[in-house]
Amino acid sequence: MSLFRKKNVEHMIAGAQSAGLKKALGALDLTFLGIGAIIGTGIFVLTGTGAVQAGPALMISFVLAAIACCLAALSYAEFASTIPVAGSIYTYSYATLGELVAWVIGWDLMLEYGLASSAVSVGWSGYLQSLLQGFGITLPVALTAAPGALPGVATLFNLPAFLVMLVITALLSVGVRESTRVNNLMVAIKVTVVLLVIVVGVFHVTPANWHPFMPNGLNGVFGAAAVMFFAFIGFDAVSSAAEEVSNPKRDLPIGIIASLAVCAVLYVAVAAVVTGIVPAAQFANVSHPVSYALQVAGQKWVAGFIDLGAVLGMLTVILVMSYGQTRIIFAMSRDGLLPKALSRVHPRFSTPFLTTWIVGLFFGLIGALVPLNVLAELINIGTLAAFSMVSIAVLVLRRTHPELPRAFRCPGVPVVPVLAVASCLFLMVHLQAITWIAFLVWLVIGMVVYFGYSRRHSKLAHAEH
Repeated sequence: MSLFRKKNVEHMIAGAQSAGLKKALGALDLTFLGIGAIIGTGIFVLTGTGAVQAGPALMISFVLAAIACCLAALSYAEFASTIPVAGSIYTYSYATLGELVAWVIGWDLMLEYGLASSAVSVGWSGYLQSLLQGFGITLPVALTAAPGALPGVATLFNLPAFLVMLVITALLSVGVRESTRVNNLMVAIKVTVVLLVIVVGVFHVTPANWHPFMPNGLNGVFGAAAVMFFAFIGFDAVSSAAEEVSNPKRDLPIGIIASLAVCAVLYVAVAAVVTGIVPAAQFANVSHPVSYALQVAGQKWVAGFIDLGAVLGMLTVILVMSYGQTRIIFAMSRDGLLPKALSRVHPRFSTPFLTTWIVGLFFGLIGALVPLNVLAELINIGTLAAFSMVSIAVLVLRRTHPELPRAFRCPGVPVVPVLAVASCLFLMVHLQAITWIAFLVWLVIGMVVYFGYSRRHSKLAHAEH
C-alpha cells in the first residue's frame, strides 16, 4: 500500500506558506497568465489544420474542445482554491489518489509542458523568419530548422528556437513578478491583434464559403476537436502558480475560468471569420492561416500585424508553459521524488533558479534539434489524461475531506466531473495510434525512474520509518 500513500492536506498547505516563493500575483495577473498560455499556436497555426479536417464546422470543434476544458476547469478551480500549493494536478493527486498516481501525473505534465514550450519555440521561429524576410533579412539555411525538418534541405539547428528559449529562461529565473509584467503587456497586444482580425475580417466574410458546413461529417468535427484541444492547453498552468498568489482562494478560480472563457469566445469568432473569407479546403499546407485569410481579403497591412501578433503570442505561451513546468519539478523535488537540488530557491530572486535553467537548456535543445511534427504528437494525450485525473481527484477529495474549507466548489458534483472524464476520454480515442504508443513508452520510462529512485527517496517513505 506504500505505492498509494497520501500527503496530509493540512500539512501541504502549511508547508506551502513557508516555502519562500514570493506572493506577488493577483486575479488579473492570473487571467492574463492563462490567456498568455492559451492564445498562441492554436489560433495562429492549427486553425488551418482544423479547417481542412472539419470545414466551417471548425466552430463546433472549438466549442466541443472548450466544453471538455471547461468541465475540467471547474474541478481545477475547486482544487486550486482549496489546496493553493505549487504543482497543479500533481500535488492534488498526491493528496487524494496517492504517490504512484501523483508520480505518473507529474511525469506526464513534465513532458506536456516541456514539449509544448519546445513545439511553440519552433512555431515562433517560423513566424519570426517570415517577419524578418519581409525586411529582407534571411538567416543561414543550416540554422533555420532542425535536422530533417525540411525535405531536401540541409538544416542542422533551429537557432531562433533555441535563442528564444534562453531569453524566456533568463526572464523566468529573475522573478515571477517581472515575468508577469512582460506577459501582461504581450497578452494585451495579441488580444488586440485577434480582435483586429475579427473586426476587419467580418466585412469580408462570404456566407457561401460556409457551405458545405460539415464536409467530412461528424468524424471530421470530432477529429478536429481532438486537435483543437491543443489550442486550449494552458489554463491549467494558472494553478501551478498557486503559491505565488496573494489571495489564492479568490483569485485562482477567477484566473482559471476567466482565461478559458475569453479564449473560447475569441477562437469561435476567428474560426467563423477565416472560414467565411477562405473556403476551408484552401488552408491545406498553409502554416499561417489567419494572416493568409486577411491576405486573401486584400488586407495585407492587417496580415502584417497578425504575423507580429503571432510572434508575440507564441512568446507568452513559451513563458507560461516553461513557468508551469519549473513549478511542477519544484514540487516533485520538494517531495523527494526528484533530486533535492531542483527545489532550491534562489536567495535573491526567490525562484527555483537551477531548475529553470536546466529546463530551458534541455527543451531549448529539443526545439532546436527535433522537427515540429514529432514534438506535437504527445502534447494532447498527456493533457487529456491529466484533466481526467483532476476530475476524478475532486470526487475523491469530496469523500475523504468533506470538512475542508472550499472557497470555490465545482458545481454539479458528481455529474460535472464524470462528464469531464468522459469528454476527455472521448477526445483521446480520436487521437492517432502512434500517439498512444509514444505516450505508453514515456510512462514506462517514468515507472523505471519511480521504482529505481523516487520511491526510496520520497519524504513520505522516510516518514514511515
